Amino acid sequence: MINTTLCYIRRGEEYLMLHRIKKENDLNHDKWIGIGGKFEDKESPEDCLLREVLEETGLTLTGYRCRGVVTFVSDRWATEYMHLFTADGFTGTLKDCDEGVLEWIPKEQLLKIPHWEGDEIFLNLIWQDAPFFSLKVCYKGDRLVRAVLNGTIIR
Repeated sequence: MINTTLCYIRRGEEYLMLHRIKKENDLNHDKWIGIGGKFEDKESPEDCLLREVLEETGLTLTGYRCRGVVTFVSDRWATEYMHLFTADGFTGTLKDCDEGVLEWIPKEQLLKIPHWEGDEIFLNLIWQDAPFFSLKVCYKGDRLVRAVLNGTIIR
């Protein structure tokens, strides 16, 4: 099992997205995702979030919120517990990322670029300002086969 963070950093009506095209054997290859990564030993979700955002973007978060936990189950990859955050405060200058290309994407375009199907579920929860949630998404390959929100099957 893997613990990770993922953050959607907002600037007005745009979100900072990472197009994962640089890393070999990347389970997110060619998908657009938020910013984050795997926990290191002794890190809290917030420690991991702040470190990963700084490493991947050069930005230091000054305002962020934990939105929920997403459990990813796959027939190809280890189970992942992703701590999902949003952020709307930051300082610093954007830098190049060694895992892909960073780009500010308008909110209305986020569901039109290549992404995981389950991302649509939690992005909509974020945009609806849903209370803290637990979402489980199950995949066969790249195909979402089941989604459970707060214990209720939604797909």
